[in-house]
Amino acid sequence: MNWILLIIAGLFETAFATCLGKAKESIGVEMIYWYIGFLVCLLISMSLLVKSTQQLPIGTAYAVWTGIGAVGTVLIGIFLFKEPATFWRLFFLTSLIASIIGLKVVSH
Repeated sequence: MNWILLIIAGLFETAFATCLGKAKESIGVEMIYWYIGFLVCLLISMSLLVKSTQQLPIGTAYAVWTGIGAVGTVLIGIFLFKEPATFWRLFFLTSLIASIIGLKVVSH
């Protein structure tokens, strides 16, 4: 169950980064809504991270949480914000995913 909470926390990390990107593109009231979304996603992400670290090793949990957020944010950047999907970017993204899986496999 803690791994599921950690994965959800990582997805909310991606969501709060996405809200920041959308706020940067917005003006007026729409920008305020994106910042509110950022705060809500941040609160949920951090709460789930805290909950999951009560049973999982902190080093592994934090690395996995950050990795999920990083992978998700890069993918959102490519698909939503039209950032480049170069060979090296995708290569290192793939190695990051492999590292996250490796941490999960070797953790108790």
